[in-house]
Amino acid sequence: MKTLRNPVLSIESATISGHAQRIQLRTYTPVRASRCLPVVLYFHGGGFMHGDLDSADVAARAIAGLTPAVVVSVGYSLSPRFPFPAALEDGHLAAAWALANARTLGIHAGRMGVAGHDAGGSIAAGIAAMARDRKEVRLGAQALLAPLLDPSMTRLADASKIAAPDLPASECALGYRCYLPEVRHRMHPYAAPLESRRLAQLPPALIVSAGQDLLHVEGETYARELIAAGVPTETTRYAAASHRSIATDPAALAAVAAFFSRRLAAP
Repeated sequence: MKTLRNPVLSIESATISGHAQRIQLRTYTPVRASRCLPVVLYFHGGGFMHGDLDSADVAARAIAGLTPAVVVSVGYSLSPRFPFPAALEDGHLAAAWALANARTLGIHAGRMGVAGHDAGGSIAAGIAAMARDRKEVRLGAQALLAPLLDPSMTRLADASKIAAPDLPASECALGYRCYLPEVRHRMHPYAAPLESRRLAQLPPALIVSAGQDLLHVEGETYARELIAAGVPTETTRYAAASHRSIATDPAALAAVAAFFSRRLAAP
């Protein structure tokens, strides 16, 4: 298994106005890298209800050091207090903040990607569609690790073939109910990317799935849908990984960093 390097990173915190409240950001900048790096917004997991910047730390450090890139980890608003679309709007505002502060952050404003795990993967996918539609932010790549993409939960893997799933279907369903209390939102393309019929012109994607995850089918199905829509898409499954462990899996994070290195390379 690949091991992660331990690069020297400058880590700083910021607070910005979010959609419904002020939110926390944490930036990870490689110390010895160029002053014109790509930027990746990272969204932690937690089923829309849990998680924080600390839970995203391993992934953020790996992506920053291995890409290399400035990673902006986003402490988005959590449900049920702040349901859809608060987290998405927080993410879009964080992207706008990064662009507005490009010189201070040492980033190239035209080389931005999004990544996320679990609920963060759903948010990253939604922001990719939002950016395409609003045209205020331009994204060059998206990487989704074990993303939650299907509020209908009709595409689960055969439970008899999963040794010990660490995300029970009941827990996932609760997260969706809290995030999407209005039934009409459960088919919204920003909240249910797998139901969207408007996938064309989304940024190139990497879908990372975990073999020991009931939800790996929906991520891989989404990859096929993106390919059918003409979106350059890569997908890889880590057979021994579980839903939660994939977010800190060294090989998976190295693959995400390599993907961003290619897709966000300087022109």
